[in-house]
Amino acid sequence: MQIRSDGSWWHEGRPIRRLSMVKMFSSLLKKEADQYYLVTPVEKVGINVEMYPFFVVDMEVVGGTGIYFTTLTDDSVLLGEEGCRIFLDDNMPPQPVITIRMGLSALICRSVYYRLMEFVIQEGEFFGVWSNGKFFPLASA
Repeated sequence: MQIRSDGSWWHEGRPIRRLSMVKMFSSLLKKEADQYYLVTPVEKVGINVEMYPFFVVDMEVVGGTGIYFTTLTDDSVLLGEEGCRIFLDDNMPPQPVITIRMGLSALICRSVYYRLMEFVIQEGEFFGVWSNGKFFPLASA
């Protein structure tokens, strides 16, 4: 099983097209060290993840105080809530990544990245965004 860099899930060389199946598998996903697994009460199966296991496809700014991100698997997270943070991956072109849950991260798609850049401001020595009462630096000023 494989999760490709565009967020698509594959099994035996074929894409899994049923969103309900992808959602179910994503709920079983765990990360231990640098390896990903699908974990059930009776089985633990390794899964190959090209970049990040989740892919952010939408963003909404609510009331000017919170930035919500939605993944391809319909997970919705508020930036700044319970460990959800944003960072730039040094190994790729500037494209933010957010933590979703339990050490699992999501790559922000390019169109959402451009929308996010509309909300970037300078705070001291950094450019970043505010969400949930916290400032998240994205780059040095």
